[in-house]
Formats: sequence, structure tokens, C-alpha cells
Amino acid sequence: MSLRANFEEIVMLSVIGEIGSPRRPFSPYVVTHDGRPVTVPSSGGITYNVRVGDRASGWACDHVEPGATVRNKDADENNALAILSCIGNEAHVVSGEGKGSVGTVTGKHGGAEHLMIDFAPDILNKLAIGDKIQVRAYGRGLRLLDAPEVKLMNMSVQLLQRLPATISPDESLSIPVAGIVPPELMGSGVGSNAERGDYDIQTHDREVLEAHGLANLRLGDIVAVRDQDHAFGRGYRKGSMVVGVIAHSDCMVAGHGPGLTTIMTCNTGKLHPVIDPEHANIASILGLR
Repeated sequence: MSLRANFEEIVMLSVIGEIGSPRRPFSPYVVTHDGRPVTVPSSGGITYNVRVGDRASGWACDHVEPGATVRNKDADENNALAILSCIGNEAHVVSGEGKGSVGTVTGKHGGAEHLMIDFAPDILNKLAIGDKIQVRAYGRGLRLLDAPEVKLMNMSVQLLQRLPATISPDESLSIPVAGIVPPELMGSGVGSNAERGDYDIQTHDREVLEAHGLANLRLGDIVAVRDQDHAFGRGYRKGSMVVGVIAHSDCMVAGHGPGLTTIMTCNTGKLHPVIDPEHANIASILGLR
């Protein structure tokens, strides 16, 4: 049974972007956290062999975005695309050889404000940089009727209706997660608005990751972060809890790592993550793989 929410109040609205080319500065190098200059793939474009459900770490890359990267060249229209789109929304190809195909929004990436769209491999092979992708933004304004102290963010109607979460009589929500991140591991993205973009989990101290069961995170994993409040900007607050989805790959730059797009935040102790990796990835929850 799906969670009860104000579904009948939610407006479905079109926003649009296009598949954006990867962009690089003149220098070919990225300097790693331990001082090594490397030349590797990064964000943008169409990533053919990295999808939600695949590992988030272990690739020879930096900030790679799974599937197709979409943005709008107009700044205000890109703001609408980045803010109104929600994880789980339908994304319709409206130009090019893949016209008529449908994908799914899987995450958001800050900085350039990219939107990540998952498509089946046969569809990805038809897509080209510059193809227009129209998202049916459907989820902004969602409220849980039986857990009102849990704030929803970047959550689509589609994902909420399939989310394997439960609500107890005391109006607390329990949700399966792939892991629980301590606040000291959070890096790039602190202080920014959580209604768009992502917040990186630092991954350069492998011993700490192993100790917390975070060494094998996957793209699309639902993950909790303790002592974080994202209601009005990302920051530390003891006792608060945040839940999000891993949106992009691990990173080589200091202070960065797999990016987390927030879907829930609560500062009153009513949000309870339950470690259950088998049921905590949107690739299976949304039937993408």
C-alpha cells in the first residue's frame, strides 16, 4: 500500500532541456585529493555504460552522471528544470531519432544544475547531444498526511507511490536505506539549497567508509545522513535526519564524492532509516533495471 499524501493537489507541468555536451576547461587535468593530475571522463553528455543500479565507485572517472545529462541553455528555464523536476518523473524525448521514447529522472547535480535521465540501452543508442527532453514535473508540493513532520524534497508522485516505507502510529516514517552516513563525511554542497542539485559524500578515507558500511554504494541507492537538516539549506543539526538518492559517481577531487539528492528531511526525530540495501535502490523500486 502506498503512503498517504495530498496526491490530488499536485500539478503536473512540463519543463524542458536538451542533452548537454561534456564541457572542459583548457587544461586536460583534474588534480586528485592526493595531488595527482589525471585526465578522465567527467559530467555531461550520454554515459552509455553507467546506469542507476551500477556501482558508484571504482570507475576511472570524476563526477560522471549516469544515463543522459540534460540542461537548458536559458538560465531561468534551467532553474525551472532543476527545481521542478523530481526523482521518478517521466522524461519524454521530443526530438531526434529517439523521439517518442520515455526515460526516468534519477537525480540532480549541482554546479551546472544538471538533471540525470535514465533510458534503456537501446534508447540511449538512438540519442544525440542536443536532443530535446521534456520532463513531466510531478511532485512539487507533496505532503505526507500521516507523517507531517517529514518534509519531502525532489520527490515525485511516482517514487512516493512505490517507496517501500512505513508510517507508525506516532507519525514516524521508517524507510530502507543502503547505509547511514555520519555528518563528518559530508562535503561539497553544504550551505546550498537542497531543492536542487546534490551534496557529496566524501570517500577518500576508505577505512571510515568500510567502518560505516559505505564502501560499496551504488548509483540510485537511498542513503540516510544523520545530524543533517536540509529543510532550508544543507547544514549540521544534531538529532536531525536526511534521506537522499545517490545521483552521480564518486569523485577524485578533495571534498567530493558520490552526490546525494535529498528526498526527505526531518528535525524532530520522526524519520527512521533502516539498513536494507536489497530494497533501497531506485533502479529496482522504479523498475528501471
